[in-house]
Amino acid sequence: MGGLFSTLSVLALLMLSLTACNTIQGAGEDLERGAEEIQKAAS
Repeated sequence: MGGLFSTLSVLALLMLSLTACNTIQGAGEDLERGAEEIQKAAS
């Protein structure tokens, strides 16, 4: 029973960490697009 709980816990943590990576990547892309628009406006 303890092995099943450990396995499920590890899977849950992996899913959360992958979601966090995608969120951070998306935020980085949004910031990059914003910076490009600012550069265009300043030119």
